[in-house]
Amino acid sequence: MTYLRPLLVFFLAGLCEIGGGYLLWQWLKAGRPGWTGLLGALLLVAYGWVATWQPTSFGKTYAVYGGIFVVMSIAWAWYFDGFRPDRADVLGGMITLLGIGIILFWPRS
Repeated sequence: MTYLRPLLVFFLAGLCEIGGGYLLWQWLKAGRPGWTGLLGALLLVAYGWVATWQPTSFGKTYAVYGGIFVVMSIAWAWYFDGFRPDRADVLGGMITLLGIGIILFWPRS
């Protein structure tokens, strides 16, 4: 459970930020209705709030979240926009996840 909670919070924060940014993008670039942009803005505010649920410091939280954002953005684009990740995208995502694991879970003295 020690590892699961922070990962779930990062995942929820990623959904809020990527989803919010996506909805704003849809409103401003794809001509979606104004409520789409408003919902996106609310999700971005929720992202800022959810990120504070992490027990780590601001710097560590945002460093790790940056890696989560990279991987989730590739997955989001694949699912919602039909982007097909190639081997380099997958390898880069795997390396990013390894870095996240080291930063977040490496034993410290």
